[in-house]
Amino acid sequence: MSENNKTVVRRLIEEVWNRGNLSVVDELFTPNYEHHDASSPDFGRGPESERKRVNLYRHAFPDLRLTVEDIIAEGDIVTTRWSCRGTHKGELNGIAPTGKQIAVSGITVGRLANGKLAEGYVNWDALGLMQQLGVVPQLAVKTKAAVR
Repeated sequence: MSENNKTVVRRLIEEVWNRGNLSVVDELFTPNYEHHDASSPDFGRGPESERKRVNLYRHAFPDLRLTVEDIIAEGDIVTTRWSCRGTHKGELNGIAPTGKQIAVSGITVGRLANGKLAEGYVNWDALGLMQQLGVVPQLAVKTKAAVR
């Protein structure tokens, strides 16, 4: 079961996020899928919510590429450490395209039911993304001399 669940998550990343193939979303998500991510807009529940989420980021970063760094599964839980890269060429939540390249990482813990994603908990570097886009200033790093 764990290997099958990993395959579902890998399909999500490769087919949906990397290729933009939204036609397989219904195969990968339960009708009441819940997405938990304080750093992203709330698109509601179910497969349609994931289509909206993918469209948002793929529109903003048309060359978006996610990479699975680690994937661990036990029972109905799959934890994925991922990274992504892309170029900001479309609007993102009111932020005009900057043309800047970004690199962000995150971790997603997914719960599967009957071979489909039922719930996802996502934690990713949204602050780092905003800093790379120039929307939020970089944090100053204090040296030991400055701290004294």
